Amino acid sequence: MRKIFKLLVVAALFALGSGAAAFAADPVVGTWILNLEKSKFTPGPAPQSQTRTYTQTADGSIALTFTGVAADGSAVSGQSTFKYDGKDYPITGSPDYDTLSLKRVNHSTVKSLQKTGARVVGSTIRTVHGSVMTLVSKGRSVSGARYHNVAVYDKQ
Repeated sequence: MRKIFKLLVVAALFALGSGAAAFAADPVVGTWILNLEKSKFTPGPAPQSQTRTYTQTADGSIALTFTGVAADGSAVSGQSTFKYDGKDYPITGSPDYDTLSLKRVNHSTVKSLQKTGARVVGSTIRTVHGSVMTLVSKGRSVSGARYHNVAVYDKQ
């Protein structure tokens, strides 16, 4: 009888642990500072700074806000709230696109498409490994110039 009880307790704890893992917080949630030494902006120039903050909303969406200083010294800021469902969500603060469409690849990786109207103008692969987030972005700017950026952020 004791063996059966212990087995049931172990099975219940395992099930609870597995369920908790399935509902674990999104690893992107938090505040991230651009690490210019580890980042590469092609063709450039790189921004002077950027801070990105991701929060989880009550309905399970992710809210993004970003602020920073562009290469020319002007202030930049923007925001978006989205889910990883492949639908288009508005974003402010970018001259190159006005919506995002995101899908989760796995727990630490998300792929997004950036669009102007219905036209895809860029894509980003976002990975989070511990306290480092990397955004690898490719596309065309509003002026038609191609870009390939690797932006590395450190969690605060």
